[in-house]
Amino acid sequence: MAAAFLFNEDKEILLLQKKANSRFLGGHLVPVGGHIEDGEFSDPQRACLREIEEETGLAEQDLGGLTLRYIVNRLKAGQEIRIQYIFMGIVAPGSRIASGEEGELLWKDTGRLDGAHITASTSAVLQHYFETGIHNNHIYMGTMHSLQGEPAVSWSILDDWEE
Repeated sequence: MAAAFLFNEDKEILLLQKKANSRFLGGHLVPVGGHIEDGEFSDPQRACLREIEEETGLAEQDLGGLTLRYIVNRLKAGQEIRIQYIFMGIVAPGSRIASGEEGELLWKDTGRLDGAHITASTSAVLQHYFETGIHNNHIYMGTMHSLQGEPAVSWSILDDWEE
C-alpha cells in the first residue's frame, strides 16, 4: 500500500472519510492512498501519486515535498505481510480537491484527531510523526505488534549503513 498524509498552509491534514458501507475500512478516516499495482512495486511514490490523483484530483504539480517518511510492516492473519509506504507532502495553496467514489475528503485539525475513527497504524504514524519525525528527515521503519493485547509499533530509522 502507498499512502500520503497531505498538509495545507494552515497545518491541517487531508483525510478521506470512507463511506460507511465501504468494503474496506468503512467509516474510517484514512490517508489518501491505496494498493500498489503491477509495475509500481519498485516505485511506491509513483503508486502514491496515482492514488492521490485518483482520490483527490490533485496532480504532482499541486504537491510539494512529497517524501517517503514511513514504512510500516504488519502480519495479518498469521500469513499475509502488509507493507505500507507512507509519504508526507504539502498541498499547494489554491489547489482544488475533489471527493470521489471512495468517500469525502476533509481537512482536519491535527490537534483534534483524538477519538477520531482511525486505524491503529494511522494513529501510530501520526503520533510518531508529530513527536519525532517532524523534527528531522529520516525514514522510519515500523513493525506492528501486540503489546498487552493492544496494537503497538516498534520504530527504527532506515539508514544506509554503507555510507
